[in-house]
Amino acid sequence: MVSPALYNHLLLTPEQRARIDVVLVSPRNPLNIGAVARAMANFGFEHLTVVSAYDPHWREARSAVGAPELLQHARETQAIADALAPCTFVAGTGTLTHRNPEQTVLSLPHLAPRMALELARGGRAALVLGPEKHGLTRDDLSYCHVLVEIPTDPRQPSMNLGQAAAVCLYELAARPPQSTSIPEPANAPQSTTLTADSAQLDRLAALIDQTMAAAEYSPETMRQANHHDLRLLLRRLAPNAHDTRRILGLFRRILWRLSHQPTAEKTSPHR
Repeated sequence: MVSPALYNHLLLTPEQRARIDVVLVSPRNPLNIGAVARAMANFGFEHLTVVSAYDPHWREARSAVGAPELLQHARETQAIADALAPCTFVAGTGTLTHRNPEQTVLSLPHLAPRMALELARGGRAALVLGPEKHGLTRDDLSYCHVLVEIPTDPRQPSMNLGQAAAVCLYELAARPPQSTSIPEPANAPQSTTLTADSAQLDRLAALIDQTMAAAEYSPETMRQANHHDLRLLLRRLAPNAHDTRRILGLFRRILWRLSHQPTAEKTSPHR
């Protein structure tokens, strides 16, 4: 049997775990939410956010054995954007079956080193899990920097929500000791400067979207698709907070000029 001291040596520090959020999107079964809370308590994670739960009584789930307070103090939002607003790195989970991923795909064993780099920069990270029936949607994943795949047998690729959370959280908690160097993944930002958080990126995406509409960049019917692509693009580029503010200023100026130019100039074929 492994001694408690040796086991605890492998866990993230309380300060590191405090900067990792577990986010459940549209969960349907309160028992599964309770199972996730129990898994979080097993590995020392405390910050749970539930987005648009199907059952309003999910805080009463009896499956949260040893974690009733975690469930009671969980944050509740109606939109995934609100849940992820303070996060500088977001990992969505899912299977690649019947899915054409639009972001970098990480196998679960490679998630911990990538997240460790974000924590070392002082960032905040989120692990996002989707509803039991179909997982995260394409739109949900557009808020994520990476898609994490849990290696499973192809004959049964899907997992129960509580089981998936437990496997992921174990991988994050049981990191190498401090003395072990962690190789930097190829897709990780090279700068030690903290990347912009999700709320900043969403503000920038919304402003670029308004600017594109003012410039009549594409038909109105394409606006939702454009916004989806902008969310993905900005997360792939991973600009830092300073650069994001500069880009915001640039597009605000462009939008102001587009909004204030004379009507004749707007409709001129030579613009």
